[in-house]
Amino acid sequence: MSDSSNRRFGVLALMLAALASLGPFSIDTFLPAMHDMGASLRASPIEMQQTLSIYLFCYAVMMLWHGAISDSVGRRAVILASTLVFAVASVGCALAPNLGTLLLFRGLQGLCGGAGLVVGRAIIRDTFHGHDAQRMMSQVTMLFSLSPAVAPLVGGLLFGALGWRSIFVFLALLGLTIFAVCWRAMPETHPVAARTPFAWRQLLANYLEVGRKREFQLLALAVSCNFAGFFVYIPSAPVFVMQHLGLGHNDFLWMFGPIVSGIMFGAFLSGKLAGRRDTRTIVNIGYTLMFTATAANLLQAFLLTPAVPWAVLPLALYTTGMSMSAPSMTLTLMDQFPHLRGTVSSVQGFVQTMFSTLLAGGISPLVWGSVQSLALTMLVFLVAGFVLRSAYRRRIQRPV
Repeated sequence: MSDSSNRRFGVLALMLAALASLGPFSIDTFLPAMHDMGASLRASPIEMQQTLSIYLFCYAVMMLWHGAISDSVGRRAVILASTLVFAVASVGCALAPNLGTLLLFRGLQGLCGGAGLVVGRAIIRDTFHGHDAQRMMSQVTMLFSLSPAVAPLVGGLLFGALGWRSIFVFLALLGLTIFAVCWRAMPETHPVAARTPFAWRQLLANYLEVGRKREFQLLALAVSCNFAGFFVYIPSAPVFVMQHLGLGHNDFLWMFGPIVSGIMFGAFLSGKLAGRRDTRTIVNIGYTLMFTATAANLLQAFLLTPAVPWAVLPLALYTTGMSMSAPSMTLTLMDQFPHLRGTVSSVQGFVQTMFSTLLAGGISPLVWGSVQSLALTMLVFLVAGFVLRSAYRRRIQRPV
């Protein structure tokens, strides 16, 4: 690439990473403040957990629409509308007088928070092909993966200095800033001639076309299970960090730092290996790292007293493998339907986020009581992901 092309590549990667970061920031910034938020709003810990569940549920449902709408009206319009409404919803959260109002605006945040991730993937596939697409996907992953580490740190600082409501004021300002940048610099990558009609019947037909394909089902579920293997620790973070590790509300970086370092390093490796190794080899290396990490996690959970760094280093290795394999698997999913990339991105995002919703609202509260049960849950999801990916390979005989 020329210098100007490299600059455009980098600017687009930064914008797409910022858009994708709205999701992690919406989840992770208020984790350090959840206990005090519950006390302020007279809500129990289980009731407060629903602020995460309702966000993820709405996030998942709207994922089915972001990509499809962008296939019909263009990518830019969806990005601008979603970031602006996200900012308004964040203001509503900041002013919420009770739990019911907070849940309402958390749901509205969720309806908007996933647009950047879904539409961003479609923008990448609109603009790049082959190894360039994998490099862009990897670079975006590296950049946006900083947000899960930065978000709880920012949330902890804001909570300690200004109280929990300031966290949502920050999210509102973040949404407005991203809106302004995209208004000025975000290109439209989906021309009018390539758009599909926005009709209920056609949308349903598109969803059925994508969702009924067995190869799509297997690979989408495999990606979701790989992700779930580490995500079970995210809604469990307040218990894991404060109770099991004995740390404070400003110490979430001890957990999120290794997780994010792994995501960034895995994405870096994926980008470096693009064009030098085939996708099957890259994904195989990713699974090897994830299984090694899971074995180490089980050993430390059953043999050692929970403490840093031993309790968090396996998480870093796991996310390295997950992040290394995810770009190749995601691009393979989208390439199954070149004419419906936005819809494919939506359906895949819906499947993955519904997994996360189930984890946050149902499974995590059942297993966060001990480090052993958390480690075993990681193993179960990883094995499921590997089996699903193996079934996909047997059906399609393609190198992923």
